[in-house]
Amino acid sequence: MGQCVTKCKNPTSSLGSKSGDKESGSKSHKKSSCMGSAGGHKEEPSAPCAKAGGELSNGTKALEACVETPIISALMGEPRKADSPEGLSIKHIEELFSCYKDEQEDAILEEGMERFCNDLCVDPAEFRVLVLAWKFQAATMCKFTRKEFVEGCKAIQADSLEGICSRFPCMLLEAQGEENFKDLYRFTFQFGLDADEGQRSLQRDIAIALWRLVFTQDMPFILEHWLDFLAENPPGIRGISRDTWNMFLNFTQAIGPDLSNYSEDEAWPSLFDTFVEWELERRKREEERVAMAMHGEGTPTRTECSLSLDRLETDGGRGSQTWGGH
Repeated sequence: MGQCVTKCKNPTSSLGSKSGDKESGSKSHKKSSCMGSAGGHKEEPSAPCAKAGGELSNGTKALEACVETPIISALMGEPRKADSPEGLSIKHIEELFSCYKDEQEDAILEEGMERFCNDLCVDPAEFRVLVLAWKFQAATMCKFTRKEFVEGCKAIQADSLEGICSRFPCMLLEAQGEENFKDLYRFTFQFGLDADEGQRSLQRDIAIALWRLVFTQDMPFILEHWLDFLAENPPGIRGISRDTWNMFLNFTQAIGPDLSNYSEDEAWPSLFDTFVEWELERRKREEERVAMAMHGEGTPTRTECSLSLDRLETDGGRGSQTWGGH
């Protein structure tokens, strides 16, 4: 899920938060049916991935538990009787979902997503959350429907926070496969669209954020220059189409570091033609700058030699007068 950049105007805000600066221990806990609330309840052990001392990786204090035993076992991964062929407890998946679901809608929304990520000890803006959303086949950022959550947990074979945490290494490894990454990459474009507004292309800033996120594990050599190009040319780039997004992956795999095998005659998006022209010009300026710097530190120019010789002659004349005076 990475950054919650679809429904929020700030593309650097987190997946779980539209504002990006909310405290995870805020009012989102006040009416949770299975987490939060003081009231003298005995504090249960923190989430399975939490740091010692009752703090999560982002500094959030571990939440107090005021729940019945079945809910606690769903959260903490305690032994329970499986009720599915895969050895999972659908009941515990449903209970885990209920811990974070919205009070009005049958889905995990912004505040619930923040708490869910905090309890998993992951940053909502990191690659692991995007991969989890991919495995859950989430249709919208900042949201898991009941079906997406239940089917997603079944797909990764986990019915507790501990179980989901333990699957991250395998999910990250799976995402490195060529075909799997291609699927993840295409999923990311659709995931970044605002379905409620009927978007068909990504806003430039959102596309930049998602490109940086999806290439977390294996960054193409040209990515940073591509993103610089997009950032420096906002007037000419209103949005990124699906075709441009998909073709960029092919571009990173087909074009060499020096861009010499790029041909405008091939079926590349016109934006790529503009980028290659911009990038070659940038490299030319950089080479000239380096050459000038090296020239300045190396052999002196003819003018510098002439000035030095005049200075030596002047100093020599002054020296003769001084010694002659004695």
